[in-house]
Amino acid sequence: MTSESTDPKHLAILNGATRMFLAHGYRNASMEKIAQAAPVSKATLYNHFDSKEALLAAVISNLCGSLLQTMTQVTIESDDVENNLNKIAISAMDLIYAEDALAIYRLVVAESPDFPELGQLFYQSGPQTVLTQLEDYFRHLNAEGHFNIIDPVFAADAFFSMLKGDLHLRCLLSKTLRPSANEKKRLISQVIHFYMRGMLHAKA
Repeated sequence: MTSESTDPKHLAILNGATRMFLAHGYRNASMEKIAQAAPVSKATLYNHFDSKEALLAAVISNLCGSLLQTMTQVTIESDDVENNLNKIAISAMDLIYAEDALAIYRLVVAESPDFPELGQLFYQSGPQTVLTQLEDYFRHLNAEGHFNIIDPVFAADAFFSMLKGDLHLRCLLSKTLRPSANEKKRLISQVIHFYMRGMLHAKA
């Protein structure tokens, strides 16, 4: 049986919904319009997603999928912490500064005054999951006995915050500004260098 992640109709619905949400906003992107954009029947759409809220959550989760997959792999496959953080940072930067991700962020902020549940939905579907993954990784490092990370929750938040900073705000305020590949690489290198020496304390 075809899984949702590879089901062509499921993927078509996600792609169509992403386009409609970004073009028309959450309020004006009706389930009927999303079905037409996919294109699938309304019955097929509701067979996959029983509400527009659930569909938006899936769109956000889909955008975060690559990062979550990378984080899962590095916590299992490698003991090289600096290399692991570099992989996570690369995937995070690709996600944070992707055109669709920035547009979804703008959408949620714009719609939240009228739909306050969207803010919580966005946080739970993407950022919270990402943060929890990194927090768990830091707890794993502590349990292995090689590091003494005093506050894994703060450490995870600080890591992603440094990757965003002022640059992310400027990109949110401009539909044309995007960091180049070299700029992202340089920022990641600076963050990893600072982070390994300022946040992660190896045990003697």
